[in-house]
Amino acid sequence: MTSTVPASLFRAHGSSALQAVFLDMDGTLVDTEGFWWDAEVEVFADLGHRLDEAWKHVVVGGPMTRSAGYLIESTGADITLDELTVLLNEKFEQRITRGVPLMPGAERLLAELARHAIPTALVSASHRRIIDRVLESVGRDRFHLTVAGDEVTRTKPHPEPYLTAARGVGADPALCAVIEDTATGVAAAEAAGCRVVAVPSVAPIPSLPGRVVVRSLEEVDVPFLRTLVSGI
Repeated sequence: MTSTVPASLFRAHGSSALQAVFLDMDGTLVDTEGFWWDAEVEVFADLGHRLDEAWKHVVVGGPMTRSAGYLIESTGADITLDELTVLLNEKFEQRITRGVPLMPGAERLLAELARHAIPTALVSASHRRIIDRVLESVGRDRFHLTVAGDEVTRTKPHPEPYLTAARGVGADPALCAVIEDTATGVAAAEAAGCRVVAVPSVAPIPSLPGRVVVRSLEEVDVPFLRTLVSGI
């Protein structure tokens, strides 16, 4: 976990005000879900296996251990989970060397959060080496805190990543808004007690109490997020 601003700066909040905003990375903030799938396809091709396109909906948005484990089991590939994790990270990193595209509305939303001085964290199941490479394109100064999947004991769908982010900025999880693109990430945020905005990238996500589903980050702004939290 890395932080650029002392958490103590964020402890003086109103009793029902939006205290922080946490964003997932792949498929939510940056358009990289396809990069991961392409990396998986290439690695398994090198191992002599062809991935079924239908598996993409199973592995997207999940922690590396779950996704990689599923693909090993499905293909019967002769490789360990640790070995596959290294290969996948290397292939993905090669794809993002020249930068990563932001999702529509992401640039405007990050700028708006900064103008309103709202503590913002990037919370991802990706490993630290991948997050740091993506931040070279996105800008690490846009986030007060970043939490990587290999820096927590239990990653998404467990609530630990979002509870860690809330502690890191000194916020009440119930007064934090989370933006996620997959069911795995949504489950983690809701288990942490956060309010959730779902922006589905690959598989649909249903609307439920305490969860709002939108088509794009272009529909999300600070007043929208404040209303989501104040409506508790």
